[in-house]
Amino acid sequence: MLQAFTRHPVALAQQALTVQLATSGRLALGVGPSHATGMERLGISYERPASRMAEYLRVLRGLLDGDPVDFQGEHYVVRVPPGLRPTRRIPLLTSALAPRMLAIAGELSDGTATWLAGPRTLAERIVPAITAAAGASGRPAPRILAGVGVAVTEGAGQAAAAREAVSGNFTRYAALPAYARVIDAEGLGSPADLAVIGPEAEVRAGLERLLDAGATEILAAAIPYGDDAAGSLDRTEEALAGMLG
Repeated sequence: MLQAFTRHPVALAQQALTVQLATSGRLALGVGPSHATGMERLGISYERPASRMAEYLRVLRGLLDGDPVDFQGEHYVVRVPPGLRPTRRIPLLTSALAPRMLAIAGELSDGTATWLAGPRTLAERIVPAITAAAGASGRPAPRILAGVGVAVTEGAGQAAAAREAVSGNFTRYAALPAYARVIDAEGLGSPADLAVIGPEAEVRAGLERLLDAGATEILAAAIPYGDDAAGSLDRTEEALAGMLG
């Protein structure tokens, strides 16, 4: 998932088309508006992020498809002749959690990639909103990637170390309004409570709850923990690979 406003859509389209060619058509491109604090410290305005994101997606989609783009909006002016069409269409995903951004994602992209959205928030807010927006625009059912921190543990000591690591890594998210809202919507006291931690069977069950809530895919972020951080990552990644099988 890339920060949209740090990259002009023409530059990003050129990069994406190059990666698509280099990876034999395996790219799925995700973009999002990021957060006010992240953009403003770079000197980038965060005024009207939803409106700006809608224009960005309209321009980017045409460029990714190799179409001519003649667009003049409030935020972007782009005039580009037809380009080379990719051999395989590049899926375009938008990070979206709030109602307006979900509506934009459903209308103008192929789906959303979330972060810190638990089963309750997915089922009650995210999945219905983006699915309705896609349907109203005549688009296929959207892809919904549920981003979640994961740590597979063995024994109480590893589980405690994993929770400590997650708490340290996730604390900063509570200060960001977009994430604070979904944490509150889930009814949990801490962003760390949204991570899936435990033995392989418990992790599998936790990921299945996200799928049952309407996620179409899991975007698992393996969390290193304990004195053997590399070993903990290997343990989690091996377990996730087994679940794929």
